[in-house]
Amino acid sequence: MTNQLQDRRIAFLVSNEGVEQVELTEPWSAVEDAGGTPVLVAPEAGEVQAFNHLDKGDMFPVDETLTDADPASFDGLVLPGGVASPDQLRTDGDAVAFVRTFFDAGRPVAAICHAPWTLVEADVVDGRTLTSWPSLRTDITNAGATWVDQQVVKDGNLITSRNPDDLPAFTKALLDALAG
Repeated sequence: MTNQLQDRRIAFLVSNEGVEQVELTEPWSAVEDAGGTPVLVAPEAGEVQAFNHLDKGDMFPVDETLTDADPASFDGLVLPGGVASPDQLRTDGDAVAFVRTFFDAGRPVAAICHAPWTLVEADVVDGRTLTSWPSLRTDITNAGATWVDQQVVKDGNLITSRNPDDLPAFTKALLDALAG
């Protein structure tokens, strides 16, 4: 365990239903292993239901609700994927505003798989280059971004990856951005 992220709080924003488990747990563990404090933020108190693709996975306790979470208290933001979580978050005005705050402050934001849907809704991708699950390509390009099929893409404070196979590169880029 290193302490490169000591005293750093990282928000993991998900909906209460439908986050891809491995896209939550692997970056979470990496942040913890680096000495940081991951914080699970969701629209509602209680628990978050994770999925292993289409099969129900584990439940995770919510640390802070969106209405109670102060974006200024976090050093970075992780948006795990799966289909349901980003789809629900992009229709939640509080979630969209929460995401936009990180961009306005220039803090690191890491999004994987379908999570860039929330970035599109937050209107923060115009002029940027990013990647995602391939089915988001049209949404991303229609929002003014350049979509590329790469394992990990870093564009300023934004880090994106395509899917769980990209987690090693995604996690490394996330830790580098948070430590920098």
